[in-house]
Amino acid sequence: MSETLIDVVDNAGIVRLTINRPKALNALNSAVLAELERVLAELERVLAGLEGREDLRAVVITGAGEKSFVAGADIAEMREKTPEQARDFARQALDTFKRLETLPVPTVALVNGFCLGGGCELALACDWAVASDNAIFGQPEVLLGVIPGFGGTQRLPRRVGPAMALDLCTTGRKIDAAEALRIGLVNRVMPQAELEGYVEELAKQLGGNGPQSVRAAKQAIHDGMGQELDSALALENALFAFCFAGGEQTEGMNAFVEKRKPNF
Repeated sequence: MSETLIDVVDNAGIVRLTINRPKALNALNSAVLAELERVLAELERVLAGLEGREDLRAVVITGAGEKSFVAGADIAEMREKTPEQARDFARQALDTFKRLETLPVPTVALVNGFCLGGGCELALACDWAVASDNAIFGQPEVLLGVIPGFGGTQRLPRRVGPAMALDLCTTGRKIDAAEALRIGLVNRVMPQAELEGYVEELAKQLGGNGPQSVRAAKQAIHDGMGQELDSALALENALFAFCFAGGEQTEGMNAFVEKRKPNF
């Protein structure tokens, strides 16, 4: 029986995806990327209302075991590739990570242990990154004679600024969870024993907020980052007005006035 490369658990609309290659420290190969893209495409169908359900509120992605989130791309698979094969492999990862990044619901990377190379790039494609205090981050590709190819040279400077991105991408050095938090690479750092519980509560909190407004906030931030300020503000204005078109805003504001918890 072949191993399940991506374990999927749906707990009341909080979907957890676990990359399941612990013996390889969850390294990303073509098969893992293909399976992850298939799973994300299914989630897109759910979110588009094509599967007859509307309860998907958040996605958590992690790696099996406590040693590694994702230690990087699979070097054994990459080392003999031609330039054309390398381009196709990177394009597969870029397309998959873009699916993750553009899911309309919040996405959270739960990071234990190694989060290097393609693993760091995977975390960067998520809205949130929550790390255990044993996590190690880095873009060490230059030590292998290449550069990040799964979005690291573009998403990393947008997250931590160009100076720090140049530091990490040209030295290949690794940083601990405390430095990752300081530079803004992650949102939270938790003791390893508390990480699972914290991420579970975070996902519930994100999932308990108004789904339409959460999607609108994510769209405004992601789409607005690539626009001039005036255009981005116009996008925010349109999405703000859109929030008043359904019952979610009415319920939220009525609940506030009535001093009760909203029923989203």
